[in-house]
Amino acid sequence: MVLDSIKTIRATLESVPDSEKSQTDALPAPSEISTEPETIALYSDGGCRGNPGPGSFAYIIQKHDGEIIAEGVEFEGHTTNNKMELSGPLKGLHELKRVLPTIGKDPLLTKIKVITDSKYVVEGMKSWVHGWKARGWKKADNKIPENLELWQELEAVRSSFMQVEWMWVRGHEGHPQNEYCDRKANEIMDERIQ
Repeated sequence: MVLDSIKTIRATLESVPDSEKSQTDALPAPSEISTEPETIALYSDGGCRGNPGPGSFAYIIQKHDGEIIAEGVEFEGHTTNNKMELSGPLKGLHELKRVLPTIGKDPLLTKIKVITDSKYVVEGMKSWVHGWKARGWKKADNKIPENLELWQELEAVRSSFMQVEWMWVRGHEGHPQNEYCDRKANEIMDERIQ
């Protein structure tokens, strides 16, 4: 029954003329960098159907004026919610390293704001990672952090930029970019999960 509803919604969306779709997909300029014209905003969201289970993440990168400079979405057949939440900003930062020089910006001189609805990612990057690194990538209880490889890669790519600020936004509260990433991540899951 749910599958039939999804198919009906998809068919309805596919029948919408392109001119109307572009209005639906239009995103406003990032409010988080409205007073920072040289800063770049990276939004991401990830999720899983079942935990573990099939999952996906999406990210979108915008300039101060709202111009979208990159976006991406990926699906994994068997993963966890936390892995997908970490993978969104990780892939987005890698993409930023690649794309910034093509628009005349040096990653080492560019401030980035990563905005996500994952407290796990924000708290991890703002505080946990520093303690883990100081203890040789161990938690206070001397255990290895879950998803260690992703945390280490995220910390390594973060150091490629002048400054990366981590910001949390409440999910499913109408934040345009967060909702966009959530929708893109869910669309690819709808397509791939049969």
